[in-house]
Amino acid sequence: MKKLQIKVFTALFAVMALFLASCSGTQKGTFEVGKGTFLLNGKPFVVKAAEVHYPRIPQPYWEQRILSCKALGMNTLCLYVFWNLHEQQEGQFDFTGNNDLAAFCRLAQKHGMYVIVRPGPYVCAEWEMGGLPWWLLKKEDVQLRSQDPYYMERVKIFMNEVGKQLADLQITRGGNIIMVQVENEFGSYGIDKPYVSAIRDIVKEAGFTDVPLFQCDWSSNFTNNALDDLLWTVNFGTGANIDEQFKKLKELRPETPLMCSEFWSGWFDHWGRKHETRDAATMVSGIKDMLDRNISFSLYMTHGGTTFGWWGGANNPSYSAMCSSYDYDAPISEAGWTTPKYFQLRDLLQRYLPAGEKLPEPPVPFPVIEIHAITDWSVAPLFENLPEAKETEDIKPMEYFDQGWGTILYSTVLKENISGVLHIDEVHDWAQVFADGKLLGRLDRRKGEFELKLPSTLKKGTRLDILVEAMGRVNFDKSIHDRKGITNKVEVISGKKSTELKGWNVYNLPPFYEFVSAKDYKKGEPVDGPAYYRATFNLEKTGDTFFNMNTWGKGMVWVNGHALGRFWEIGPQQTLYMPGCWLKEGENEIIVLDLKGPSETSIPGLKEPILDMLRENAPETHRENGQNLNLSGETVVHKGTFTQSNGWQNVKFANTVNGRYFCLNAISNYDGNNIASIAELDVLDKNGKPVSREKWKIVYADSEETRSGNRTADKVYDLQESTFWQTVDNTSFPHQIVIDLGDTYEVSGFRMLPRAEKEVPGVIKDYTVYVKGTNFKY
Repeated sequence: MKKLQIKVFTALFAVMALFLASCSGTQKGTFEVGKGTFLLNGKPFVVKAAEVHYPRIPQPYWEQRILSCKALGMNTLCLYVFWNLHEQQEGQFDFTGNNDLAAFCRLAQKHGMYVIVRPGPYVCAEWEMGGLPWWLLKKEDVQLRSQDPYYMERVKIFMNEVGKQLADLQITRGGNIIMVQVENEFGSYGIDKPYVSAIRDIVKEAGFTDVPLFQCDWSSNFTNNALDDLLWTVNFGTGANIDEQFKKLKELRPETPLMCSEFWSGWFDHWGRKHETRDAATMVSGIKDMLDRNISFSLYMTHGGTTFGWWGGANNPSYSAMCSSYDYDAPISEAGWTTPKYFQLRDLLQRYLPAGEKLPEPPVPFPVIEIHAITDWSVAPLFENLPEAKETEDIKPMEYFDQGWGTILYSTVLKENISGVLHIDEVHDWAQVFADGKLLGRLDRRKGEFELKLPSTLKKGTRLDILVEAMGRVNFDKSIHDRKGITNKVEVISGKKSTELKGWNVYNLPPFYEFVSAKDYKKGEPVDGPAYYRATFNLEKTGDTFFNMNTWGKGMVWVNGHALGRFWEIGPQQTLYMPGCWLKEGENEIIVLDLKGPSETSIPGLKEPILDMLRENAPETHRENGQNLNLSGETVVHKGTFTQSNGWQNVKFANTVNGRYFCLNAISNYDGNNIASIAELDVLDKNGKPVSREKWKIVYADSEETRSGNRTADKVYDLQESTFWQTVDNTSFPHQIVIDLGDTYEVSGFRMLPRAEKEVPGVIKDYTVYVKGTNFKY
């Protein structure tokens, strides 16, 4: 009898515990890798994840964005953890306010959404340095994303801090985290299984032991670093051949659940390039194909948001910085609006709900207001508002002077007359050169500009100023070791003589509100050159708006202490998203740093963004008017025929050939039309290994499609398998692309990746190849 009473009491206690846990929202569960499916609390589960990034959304708007994802039909949120955001100075961590990722996860749980956490340490994400902290570069010999002792020591410290925030939010402990990623797309960086294994162990030691750990890569490289004890997922974009993307994975693990951990809904924008969009119907069709095959997915991005402040990254080669808007042509716009793409996808996902269930209605968007043009400014010329100088005999990069972001000024007084060419090794990333305050010229890393012809002899005693803006550290491949400012030296070249300039004063100009607000602002006219501008404006009511910067030159904007982001007259982005939650009724403050100078000091607040106004003077294509490649008399080093299939195709020459200029001449395609297309191209050295693409430049392309998308020839080496070179449809074969490899190599062959779509559109059939030490004739 006593035993029976104990059993009854125990059962009642268990029921009460479950009830209390349910009421408190901390009911424990399980998420596991089953046979051909994920298992949530023991039942089959398809992950329908929305990729969103908490720092790209103002904290007061988090809930509205989460509810928008839920109403779209998603059951999970997928998010990166941005190391450099949380540890902006070594050893100083911040998980408060907009950085409170644990609060973001709890808010998702409040609304019945699960979370996939991707803590890096590297995240890419078109984010400054791929999420790695700038201060790692203060150590001259640091090797990022490797087992470099210092790097790994700091990774472990960071991951433990993340564990303190999130480990107890795993589903087994009453939270909503169901999966955790190890590193990020490492196969696109290198082959180093011991490193990936070490990161896995660090993630586990940080407390992520209760849910599946996974690694994501592309179908072309996921086996390079695949660990036996991790789940493998694949990343690819809209239009991809779903069966082909998972073919190798299914062969190696026939019973594993399949997941596309990044299904790219759109693409990101670069300064000076066309605004990117992706077709909604193609996106929806791809998701339907996956759902019909019981394949889980994460839609990257479902809501992109805004890369506020100085956090935008860059691609390389060739260097190209990202815009502040991270709209991404996603289903939920930068300002949180539902789009036609949203409702097309919502209609699809509604059909995959259990019978009788309906999706909730999307939340109401935040109000939008117009603001009368702000025109009454006080001005603080940059050269009249410099901080205390630091002295150095030799040029050093920004990191040497303990500066992470912003602008840096190098100033010296000439010790002798100079003339010829000013060579800067190297400008990272946009520089203006002044002599006694007069602008001599500008240098743009995007265009490989590191030399300036001096207009005349500069006399001894002239003050030479070089103002350099850091546009964002590279966030992909080996170039993440991207120090800013001037990285090596400044010299004057006159004939065969080279003279290095020494004895510099250095002025740090960081992008922090505390710094830019503490200037001597005075009423006055606009400055023809770099200056800070300050104004106030009054509002009777608040709401989201878009500040139109299209009469300003180049710089950054702060409103009520919030750094909104960068602007640049070249576009394509001309407006900056201003969240209404950062405005206030009554007086508001705006500060603008314009490094170039405005044509008109007017900033109105619009109800719609301008994201597609490109005003770059440079040609969009790699062919001058009337230019035609002449291959007559040139020696063919190889001719062949590609197959009509997805995936990399390798070509080996009969004999190696020395050369610097590589020409692929496409003679025909399989489609019977005029279009040729290539996603990626590698040139192979004498050992069959890809040569570095760091110095590659497109010398010539006979045809490039820029009307319907940004499909220029440089896409063949941008390290992005989702982008591609495509010729226009009204220019007939043959089609040629000529690449300057940057150095001379002993070339043994090449490899080519066609587009990822099932029909392999534009795949080249017959071709010839030419390799030369000197450029071709045009």
